[in-house]
Amino acid sequence: MISNAVFKELKNITKNNITKKKEDLLCYSYDATGRSFLPDAVVFPSSTNQVSEILKLAQKEFFYVIPRGSGSGMTGGALPVMGGVVMVFTRMNHILKIDKKNIIAIVEPGVITQDLHKAVEKEKLFYPPDPASSSFCTIGGNIGECAGGPRAIKYGVTRDYVLGLEAVLASGEIIKTGVKTAKGVAGYDLTRLIVGSEGTLAIVTKIILKLIPLPEKVKTAAVVFNSMEKAVSTILAIIHAGMVPRCIEYMDKASINCVKNDLSFISSNSIFQKIEAILIIELDGEVDLVEKNIKKLEKLCFFNNASDVIIAKNSRETQNLWKGRKALSPALFKFAPNKINEDIVVPINRIPDMVEKIKEIQIKTKLVIISFGHAGDGNIHCNIMYDKKNDKQASLAKIAVDELFNYTLEIGGTITGEHGVGITKKKYLNLEIGQTEIKIMKSIKQIFDPRNILNPRKIFI
Repeated sequence: MISNAVFKELKNITKNNITKKKEDLLCYSYDATGRSFLPDAVVFPSSTNQVSEILKLAQKEFFYVIPRGSGSGMTGGALPVMGGVVMVFTRMNHILKIDKKNIIAIVEPGVITQDLHKAVEKEKLFYPPDPASSSFCTIGGNIGECAGGPRAIKYGVTRDYVLGLEAVLASGEIIKTGVKTAKGVAGYDLTRLIVGSEGTLAIVTKIILKLIPLPEKVKTAAVVFNSMEKAVSTILAIIHAGMVPRCIEYMDKASINCVKNDLSFISSNSIFQKIEAILIIELDGEVDLVEKNIKKLEKLCFFNNASDVIIAKNSRETQNLWKGRKALSPALFKFAPNKINEDIVVPINRIPDMVEKIKEIQIKTKLVIISFGHAGDGNIHCNIMYDKKNDKQASLAKIAVDELFNYTLEIGGTITGEHGVGITKKKYLNLEIGQTEIKIMKSIKQIFDPRNILNPRKIFI
C-alpha cells in the first residue's frame, strides 16, 4: 500500500488526476484475460514531465508503476499483480502532428489506433498496423506489445513503423531514441528494443511513426475450400505468383460452423456442408494493378481447387464478406463462459498439421477449440473454451495449452506472434528461448530498471 503522504504527492504532481476509490480501482484491475489484481492507486498524467516526476517519486518511496493503455491485452501485460500505481494515458491522447512532407506522424501513447488510421487517411496517408482491437486499443499499448494484425503479411507490424520514441526511465530520466528520418544507424537501436518490451524497460510518452501513401484501391475476396490442405497450397501459390495480399485471413471448419448465419455469401446448404476452410483475401495498390491481380487471384484459386471465389463489388459486399470473421470472437462464448486465446505462429506449410493437432487436443480434452487467424503469416488464434469455475475443465485447458505450445515449437513456430508474454506465457518462455538469451534479457532489464519498479512480474519468472 502507498502511504497517504505518497498519495498526496502524486495528487500534487498530477493536479488531482488520481484516484484510490475502490470502485475506480476495480475498473483498472483487469484486462482482456479476465484476471484481476487491485492497484493501490490510478494516476492520469497529462505530460512527460508528470510521468517523470511520478517515477522519481516511485524510486524515492519504492512503489510499482504499471503503464496501461485500454486494457485490451490478452496476456495480462497491464495487470498490477504486485499492487502499486497504474498509469493510464487517457489524458495523453493527442495526435501532435501529421507531417505530409516527411510522411510521419507524432503521437502520444493514449491515441486510439483507429483514430490515427482515420486522421492520416484524410491526408491520403496510411498507417498499416491494424490489431483486431484497433477501435479501442491505444498506440501506446501497441508499442508495448508490438501489435500486428491481418495486414502484417504485406506491411509488417508496429515495430516496423516506429522511427523514434520519447520515453521515461524508471529513474525519471527522459530519453529520446531513434530518428525522424527514413534511416538512422547511430548507436544501438534502443527504439526497437523498447517496442515490444511490455512496459518493463521504460514508459513511452511520445511516438514518431512512419507513414506510407494510402493505397488507391482495395479489393476483397472470400475463397471457399473443401480441405485445409487446398487452402494452404493456395496461400503458397499466391505468394509464389508474386502477389502479396494485404491480408489472408482463414477460418477453420469449427469457426465456420460457429458463425454460419453470418456467412450469407455461401449460396447453398449443400456447399456449406462440404466447407473445411474459408480464406478472406484483400489486395491493394494502384487501381489497374489491383483489378488485374484480382482476376489473376480468382483464376489461381480455382486452379488450386477452390470450391468458390466470391469477389466484393462494393463496400457493402466487402462488409458482408468480413461479417463472419468479425463476428467470431463474441460468438465463441456460446460454447463456454471463458476462453484462453493463444496467438501461436507456425511455418505456413505446417498450418494443416497444426489444425490436425488442434483437433487431436480437442478430442483428448473434450473441450471446444476454435482456430482462425492470419494465415498469410502463419499466425493462428487458437481459442480454448472452458468454464474456469469447473476445476476439471480448468485443468484440461492447461493441458491443452501445454500441448499446443509444445507442438508449435516442435514444428518451428513461436508461442506468441502478437499478444506478448505478460503473465500468462512467462512459464513457457524458456521452452522457446535459451537460458543464455534469457540471462541477457534480464541483464537489460536490470540496466533499465535496477529496482524492478516498472511493470513487475511480467515476461520472466
